[in-house]
Amino acid sequence: MEQRNGDAALVDALHDAYGKLRNQLAKVIVGQDSVVEELLIAIFSRGHALLVGVPGVAKTLLVRTVSRVMELSFKRIQFTPDLMPSDITGSDVLEEDRTTGKRAFRFVKGPVFANMVLADEINRTPPKTQAALLEAMQEHRVTVGGTDYALPEPFFVLATQNPIEQEGTYPLPEAQLDRFLFNIVVDYPSKDEESAVIRRVTSPADEELERVLDAGQVLAAQELICRVPAADHVVDFARDLVRATRPNQPEAPDFVKQLVAWGAGPRAGISLITAAKARAVLRGRYHATTADVAAVAHPVLRHRVLTTFNAEAAGVKSDEVIDRLLKLLRPAEELDI
Repeated sequence: MEQRNGDAALVDALHDAYGKLRNQLAKVIVGQDSVVEELLIAIFSRGHALLVGVPGVAKTLLVRTVSRVMELSFKRIQFTPDLMPSDITGSDVLEEDRTTGKRAFRFVKGPVFANMVLADEINRTPPKTQAALLEAMQEHRVTVGGTDYALPEPFFVLATQNPIEQEGTYPLPEAQLDRFLFNIVVDYPSKDEESAVIRRVTSPADEELERVLDAGQVLAAQELICRVPAADHVVDFARDLVRATRPNQPEAPDFVKQLVAWGAGPRAGISLITAAKARAVLRGRYHATTADVAAVAHPVLRHRVLTTFNAEAAGVKSDEVIDRLLKLLRPAEELDI
């Protein structure tokens, strides 16, 4: 009972911190409310996120600002075709001791050794370099010269992709895409938001950001979210939603069998429940609901549901498939929270 009461107080505190985070981010980022919420959900869920949007929609600025208000170390890696794995992980450097004349290798850490790593245009680097980042994302460590080096905690990879320009790119394999908790679409600003962006950028910068959380508090929030309850029917809803995306499953509806080539794997169900718990806590609630699961379904599933060639030719995207599944499966008693 004491643990439950203590967690309730922590939920309230994290809800308050979430409001402060939003207020601080709003000093720099205009609009993008759903993008900000999804990014913060991914962070508190201990997950990585892929931000997909055209150039100039403040993807890099958003990530850098989040690192500042959470007092997390930040590194940006510009992915290019000539980027090598050692450019990310670091490498052993041979050094000579001037007093003794002896030579020894010293490991020089690469930019991946940060709490928050921005992998800018991740699909512009070859698979070998992507694989090095994949190990860091999954294992929270890198291996150089047969030695393992732990990465700082908390650790997040926030990668960006330009959905328009695909020449000279190396599409991420499905196995690596599956490591991203969220695929977040960063769209163009509205008319009024774009006016506000222009005014803000062309005026003197005088906003000072306040630190809201630090690394230790983020880790504590992640542990709290793991303890948030999700009822059996909520877990079953997440399971049914994921299984319905698989065209070879008997429970898949006919439109999925026609439009989907490959459905989501088991990691998608885990991601749905984890993100639903985080969303509930950030909104000040003490348990996850099916409405929370439905709210995070698009960023969790859009990169895990692969449409068929015929669907692509007809302009049907994975988001439309998810919309139809939610309409078909979502319980009526928990429509909007």
